[in-house]
Amino acid sequence: MEFFTELEKIIQLQNYNDKITQSKKFINDFRENKLEFNHSSNILSFSPSYSGFCKIVKPQNVPRRRGFETDLKKATLIHAIVHIEYSAIDLAFDACYRFRNMPIEYYKDWIEVADDEIRHFEMLNSLLNQVGYKYGDIVVHNSLWEAAEKTSTLIERMAVVPRWLEANGLDANEQIIEKLKNYKNNEIASKLIDILHVILEEEIPHVAKGDKWFKWVCAKENKEPHVVYFEILHKVYNNISKKAHINVKARKKAGFSCVEIKSLARNEVECD
Repeated sequence: MEFFTELEKIIQLQNYNDKITQSKKFINDFRENKLEFNHSSNILSFSPSYSGFCKIVKPQNVPRRRGFETDLKKATLIHAIVHIEYSAIDLAFDACYRFRNMPIEYYKDWIEVADDEIRHFEMLNSLLNQVGYKYGDIVVHNSLWEAAEKTSTLIERMAVVPRWLEANGLDANEQIIEKLKNYKNNEIASKLIDILHVILEEEIPHVAKGDKWFKWVCAKENKEPHVVYFEILHKVYNNISKKAHINVKARKKAGFSCVEIKSLARNEVECD
């Protein structure tokens, strides 16, 4: 079996149960050195694999995630995070598929990320099922996959997906946990908090892997990381908003410099 050919099949699978099953087999085969690499094979463009069972709308048309009192409010929040984690599986695999002739450590890193994202998805999807909903019951946006489509080079992909989108998740995760603590006697809230703690701890190494390979390219191309980082963000998003809340501790663990953190923050932050 060939590494990129198998990835091509998995990324395009539109049944999420089949995708998870095939992904686990692929990861096991990779770790047991059962896959060959043909770096010269054609590289395809993909549509989002959830388009067959999710209705995709503009980000402003996704339901607001306010409160946690009713099953629908619970499902709205959980479904949004389920969608992020499912998208992250394809993004990790696409990072492997799209960028060829990299050191084997690169592929090991993103296979490890995909493995974590699968586990996160399964935990959250199970919780979503407990409140009477399934993935696809609530509309989603396509921003994560669009980010992949806009980043055709490795340095852009590493800057935008792990170092921007996933790093933003480090900030948001912390805030969601704090809000959920207001529902102390809510079993689903308690379970979601436990899952989010796991995700937060495991997403830091994911961002760090992106940081490592972003800086790897910067070193090869003799570029200053914090300068090119913001150049890429402005190229992809035209204008980026300063962040009202920023998880300084998590971002520093993931490789962000204090210069970058202070540049991202709306308000003054302590970072040294």
